[in-house]
Amino acid sequence: MADSIELLFNSLPARPQSLARTRSHVWNPLFKPPGVVRLPEPRLGKRGAALCCGALDSKKAAEGDVFSVTSSSKSVVDYLGESTKGDLNVKEEHLEAFGVDGQATLDGPIEEIAWKEAQEADTLLNKLGIADPLSVRHSPHGIFCSRTLNLRSISAIGYDMDYTLVHYNVMAWEGRAYDYGMANLKGMGFPVDDLKFDPDLVIRGLIMDKEKGNLVKADRFGYIKRAMHGTKMLSTREVSEIYGRELVDLRKESRWEFLNTLFSVSEAVMYMQMVDKLDQGVVPVELGPLDYKGLFKAVSKALFRAHVEGQLKSEIMAEPERFVEPDPELPLALLDQKEAGKRLLLITNSDYHYTNKMMHHAFNRFLPNDMGWRDLFDMVIVSARKPEFFQMSHPLYEIVTSDGLMRPCFKARSGGLYSGGSAQMVEKCLDIHGDEILYVGDHIFTDVSQSKVHLRWRTALICRELEDETLAATNMDDQELTESMQKLLIVMQRLDQKIAPMLEADGELFNKRWGYLSRAGLWDKSHLMRQIEKYADIYTSRVSNFLHYTPFMYFRSQEQTLAHDAHSYSSREINGVAVGDVR
Repeated sequence: MADSIELLFNSLPARPQSLARTRSHVWNPLFKPPGVVRLPEPRLGKRGAALCCGALDSKKAAEGDVFSVTSSSKSVVDYLGESTKGDLNVKEEHLEAFGVDGQATLDGPIEEIAWKEAQEADTLLNKLGIADPLSVRHSPHGIFCSRTLNLRSISAIGYDMDYTLVHYNVMAWEGRAYDYGMANLKGMGFPVDDLKFDPDLVIRGLIMDKEKGNLVKADRFGYIKRAMHGTKMLSTREVSEIYGRELVDLRKESRWEFLNTLFSVSEAVMYMQMVDKLDQGVVPVELGPLDYKGLFKAVSKALFRAHVEGQLKSEIMAEPERFVEPDPELPLALLDQKEAGKRLLLITNSDYHYTNKMMHHAFNRFLPNDMGWRDLFDMVIVSARKPEFFQMSHPLYEIVTSDGLMRPCFKARSGGLYSGGSAQMVEKCLDIHGDEILYVGDHIFTDVSQSKVHLRWRTALICRELEDETLAATNMDDQELTESMQKLLIVMQRLDQKIAPMLEADGELFNKRWGYLSRAGLWDKSHLMRQIEKYADIYTSRVSNFLHYTPFMYFRSQEQTLAHDAHSYSSREINGVAVGDVR
């Protein structure tokens, strides 16, 4: 019932006078996000304030005399356990216009008043073309909430670069990484001439078992559900015989290697293909007695050399259009946040020259008025050495020339360009800390887990594969599935023959070997999904999806059902009026 009213407040800026700034880029001809209409200040300011504040004078509302914002010093924790920092309030003198507790103007039971106001708010939102967040829950470009996050309370948003702000074509980027890695393996004496890159062999969130030469998919508890030895998928019986009741324990780094990011694709493909070579007995004896763990070390060394020697990045910098997938809405999403008063940070492990080249290519052509990518950020930190950046202090250097010349620096300042340093330096410079900062990255451990565990920053995970997975799930034919289930119920004696193939095929629309990256079985979540829910407050497929939400959005996590809950309803009625989804 309150969703529409809350969404309307989310659509208003923290300070009404900043509304023009928030919407100042509407004239940009490139800016036309689907399903979202951005209006200039007078129309939304007057109508929105009038709806929220009843009979309040719309002129004063548009001038910003009506609202106040809860500051950091006055914020408390509300009954939901969330900080009230950034909350939009009606000033006390304007509440007096309604009488005591608003009863002079808002007579009647509060439930009926709230329902009426919610309907009016919903009507206004429809006129403005602002989508209900619930309606985009299954959208490939939706933002999904694990832990309630009110963007009003966020003062600064930090971003990783690779596969976050700059998305690479996996076949091109990881394919070249694979080529360089294989060339290094060939130089070491490994037989690789008949091998080629196969990106469908692996997906993010799988785990390499370096002792057995396997690639496995585990559920949220660590039980292994699917496995592949070399490039051959193992049967359910084989998986059970090999692992039984054994659990994946990522703390045992000597055995288990988690595929945190798309950068892991080339390494995993190389390793699984070389496991086949080792099993076939074609690895030269001159390389020494190799087991699966030793083979993994050789593969990792070969791929590490490809990165360290700089051949790959030099090739990408020479032809960025070949490797980078453009996203015209991405710079506008960040511009929207900046115009809304958020302080933006870029914190990347990439060096200055590579960062400058990639960001210039991905951003500058889509920004208005000859803006450059540097104009978006209050601070840029390259060569950050994450995850240590979130845990300890490293020397800080200021980059002072366009060719990357640096000098020692002991104190960061807003607007600076730096190398090294620490998260604590950032907090001190901006005079903000903890849950006032949102960090956005694609690596569950390096970006999301460490900033959450050590600093209590709020976190967002970028997982591009969500777009394909969401589309695959929503393209299922519900009618066909229902009819199939009815037939199965009638023909009970053929149940196993019918259901077993369906379960084996679960998720094949996404990946024919591993199914959905977020699930491990028909009803259970994958180990990857467990990590996402544990460390990422929100997650989405790309940064530009923020453009479809207001920078003051209040993301609320779904109600968590318990196994022993007795009832589940799709809707209910109070006094004969339906009031939404109750589970």
